[in-house]
Amino acid sequence: MNILFLTLGKMNDIAERGIYTDLMREFVKNGHKICILSPSEKRDKKQTHIIQSCGATIIKVKTGNIMKTGKIRKGIATILLEHQFTNAIRNCFSNMCFDLVLYSTPPVTFAKAIQYVKTRDKALSYLLLKDIFPQNAVDLGMLSSKGLLYRFFRRKERNLYCMSDYIGCMSQANVEYLLRNNTYLDKSRIHVNPNSLDLIPLDSTPEPRNTARKNLGIPKGSKVFIYGGSLGKPQCVRFIIACLTLNQNKKDRYFIICGGGTDAYLLKKYVKENMPNNVQLFDMLPQDEYTKMIAAADVGLVFLDNRFTIPNFPSRLLSYMESGLPILACTDPNTDVGTTITDGGFGWWCESDHAGKFTDMVDMICKEDVSVFGQRGRKYFEDHYTTAHSYRIMMEMLVNK
Repeated sequence: MNILFLTLGKMNDIAERGIYTDLMREFVKNGHKICILSPSEKRDKKQTHIIQSCGATIIKVKTGNIMKTGKIRKGIATILLEHQFTNAIRNCFSNMCFDLVLYSTPPVTFAKAIQYVKTRDKALSYLLLKDIFPQNAVDLGMLSSKGLLYRFFRRKERNLYCMSDYIGCMSQANVEYLLRNNTYLDKSRIHVNPNSLDLIPLDSTPEPRNTARKNLGIPKGSKVFIYGGSLGKPQCVRFIIACLTLNQNKKDRYFIICGGGTDAYLLKKYVKENMPNNVQLFDMLPQDEYTKMIAAADVGLVFLDNRFTIPNFPSRLLSYMESGLPILACTDPNTDVGTTITDGGFGWWCESDHAGKFTDMVDMICKEDVSVFGQRGRKYFEDHYTTAHSYRIMMEMLVNK
């Protein structure tokens, strides 16, 4: 099967770890021909070019600046994507016939490129729904549901859903939300296909953990809580700061925050001004360094803004579960992250509307032996969140079609 994958992510090498690169390697492993379109932003100062990686062909398409730029420039660059990607398909794959075009959200502006492949090659189309936009922007006060821009992107979103033969959602709550708010969709086309990663062996020796704690200067006897990922509007960094403030300088708990994003500066300001002795803050780390950091931890943290009405399901859960870490999730009540964690027996959940609720959970966790929770998380990951599972779900759907 010839597969075209469209992504907004900067994909340069599918040997790297990630939910999309791991899935691409799974397709290659199963004998499929994989071609990928990924942006090469204006700031990279490169023309459209080709990269060969682990049996996949990656076309780096010259685009405007999409990440880490102003809202207006980002909006214009995002709108232009479908035209730029369509031209790249036409120019680079004129002799290639695709059986499947695969894509994820964000963005919702790939519709013309997808339709071009569907029409030209009679290809099937499959959406990996990772982001429900523009409603997520409305939830965070970044867009008005009555504005022209919202209506423009909502129309794009509907077009994308309509042209998708199948839509794989991250969780059951995502499926229900999508059908409830888009009643024109055929239920048989919507199903759960969660975030996934390759399964790698778990190092059961205590040495990496002891070494990491010693290198970080973590006091003996402290329960170590780690957060790794984006630090932007969806995570409500001000709430994270409120949680850290309530737990500041308590000797039985220690917090490691690794990440970057639009609101990371707020955390840096908090640490600089308060100098808490039980918090360490790091910028976004390379994967191997982050893995060593996780080895020092007892519990993984998840934060989501309480204003969300859409059911987010952050992919960072997977790295915690894969590493055998239990999870404390502090989220809005509309996501089923908390239900998944508590029903699976590999962590705890509280609503992200008051820092006191988070502190109550941390108080309880500091008194518990949490290792059994981590073991359950690893087992749950093996049973539900590997790329082999995602690949099988997709193939079953496509074969039936």
